Amino acid sequence: MSELLFEIFCEEIPARMQPRAEADLEKLLGDRLKAAGLGWTSLKTFAGARRLGLVIDGLPVKTADVSEERKGPRVGAPDKAVEGFLRGAGVASLDQCEKREDKKGEFWVARIEKPGRATTEVIAEAIPDMMKAFPWPKSMKFGEGEKAQRWVRPIQRLVCVFDGDVVPVDVFGITASNVTEGHRRMGRGPFTVSDFAGYKSVLEGEGHVLLDRANREALILEGARKVCVDAGFELVEDTGLLTEVAGLVEWPVPVLGEMDPDFLDLPPEVITLTMKTHQKYFAVRDPKAGQLVSKFVTIANQVAPDGGVAIAAGNARVLSARLSDARHFWDNDRKTPLSDMAAQLSKVTFHEKLGTVADKVERVAALARELAPVVGADPDLAEKAARLAKADLVSEMVYEFPELQGAMGRYYALDQGEDRAVADAIKDHYKPQGPSDEVPTAPVSAAVALADKLDTLVGFWAIDEKPTGSKDPFALRRAALGVIRALLDGGIRIPLKRAIQKADFALAEYANAGGGFKGGSFEDFGSDLLAFFADRLKVHLRDDGIRHDVIDAVFALGDDDLVRVTHKARALQAFLDTEDGAALLAGNKRASNILAKSEDDLSGEPDADYLANAPEVAERALIAALGAAGPAATKALADEDFAAAMTALASLRAPIDAFFEQVTVNTDDDALRRNRLLLLSAIRTAIRAVADFDKISG
Repeated sequence: MSELLFEIFCEEIPARMQPRAEADLEKLLGDRLKAAGLGWTSLKTFAGARRLGLVIDGLPVKTADVSEERKGPRVGAPDKAVEGFLRGAGVASLDQCEKREDKKGEFWVARIEKPGRATTEVIAEAIPDMMKAFPWPKSMKFGEGEKAQRWVRPIQRLVCVFDGDVVPVDVFGITASNVTEGHRRMGRGPFTVSDFAGYKSVLEGEGHVLLDRANREALILEGARKVCVDAGFELVEDTGLLTEVAGLVEWPVPVLGEMDPDFLDLPPEVITLTMKTHQKYFAVRDPKAGQLVSKFVTIANQVAPDGGVAIAAGNARVLSARLSDARHFWDNDRKTPLSDMAAQLSKVTFHEKLGTVADKVERVAALARELAPVVGADPDLAEKAARLAKADLVSEMVYEFPELQGAMGRYYALDQGEDRAVADAIKDHYKPQGPSDEVPTAPVSAAVALADKLDTLVGFWAIDEKPTGSKDPFALRRAALGVIRALLDGGIRIPLKRAIQKADFALAEYANAGGGFKGGSFEDFGSDLLAFFADRLKVHLRDDGIRHDVIDAVFALGDDDLVRVTHKARALQAFLDTEDGAALLAGNKRASNILAKSEDDLSGEPDADYLANAPEVAERALIAALGAAGPAATKALADEDFAAAMTALASLRAPIDAFFEQVTVNTDDDALRRNRLLLLSAIRTAIRAVADFDKISG
């Protein structure tokens, strides 16, 4: 078995594209080699600022020989049929075929022998085809004619070595060799290589290039932490920035720099984002106070002779210029009241069918006031926060840094003397923006966050702009999950249908006021939106081990208080995981099947005489158990003590099992049969008071 080393050496590949490029290289080249009949033991990709490549170990030197049989026409078939068969099979005459016989008679069979191909031939065909089909998000065209390239950046070299020898692959007029280059300044080379071990050794040694992205990230993080700790500070870690910086450097060297301390009066988010977005620097804080200090960490791409002093000084000057711009935005924005900024939202389109952002603000404000009592918020504060929540979208700072929407509004609100609850709601109403993001729990924040998301969901459902498949351009799945998490984490008790209807009413008011809205109403889309929430709840609770059919069983009763639905689903799942729960589920299914097949009139209840004097011991025991369990479960459900309700149901397990073992339901006695069927119906009704067990599989 042999090894393939392949490298594309080019000008700087954007850091954000490198992880995807590694995955695409593995798939595109791997698929082509597999299609040719090649297999291997391991495949590893690597990417960096100036190279993309892979190493495949365990490749055979040739593909396997292939022997196959092709069935032909019957013996004595017309000449044209025989000629077509010979041509398709690639044989010269019937002398190279043999006769076979089945129940339909004799027919011709051609045995086709295909010798294996040299792996180098397969590689030489696969690589050019793969590179021409490579799906860069953005690519550039270089050169003309046969040497024209379409690649992310101009290609300078190709390395292609199989089993120690060069595979002379030719792509874009560049012929592969066994020569690579190292770091531009610290070890350019060139270097001749014959295998991956030598390639890695020379690049990471004399060439000063760390090939593996994970290794670069680890080195950057460890080094950045160390330079901060050595100075008595702490690194402000940022996973996204770490990944990006690891794609910018080949030989990372963390350097601690000093910024002008006068800029520390800017909001910390502004300082951190300026460093990250414009300069790719890490911020530094005081570990005791938890506040930013006038330091930053930049990742140099070389070991500087002066220890990085000049690099740090140059980067500090550039950072000062960027922070001066930020201070200009900060000072200008604070001269304009948030209410004046909010007035400008009428010039910003939210959606062509749903009006401007100002229109949305009006709807959210009305809805936030409606929801305020439910979440324990002051209605006036909730409405005020909603009216100011989007104002910072027209600020200079948010125009420069869209990531700061909400955060800057909070600073401006506090600067203008607004209530802190209002200011916090301005910042938090966008949350949660992901599964790991915190949920707003302060009453005013929760009211505005719920109102904003419900308005978005109802609006887009009304105009029939729902998510389809993997497409969700308006992040409606995230909005629904945000509503669910806000309700559950905050213990907010409001029927979901009622909340949606309130949002729909606000949308209708907007339409009646001449908003130009033309869409459906709750009657048109309500059930579909409620089903969408149910699906999102299943996704949310899946990680807790709650099965989707359990949630369906609880929702089937028509309850849309998500807090109660979730508590009941958790209790039901725990019950079903017990022996009693599994047995009761089986008993319910058996009862349902018997009732479904019955042709008797099952309206009403069992006769009083039957209930008092049932002929079999097992059915009398079941009647007594139902008489105790039914009321106990009903009371427990009313108290929302779902564990107690499940315990009550569990008491039915043994009597039901005994009933099915000892009692014949479909007896010839019509009256007795009807009473026994009605008893089963009563059992099923008692069980369905908790959940629709028919929805549960198993």
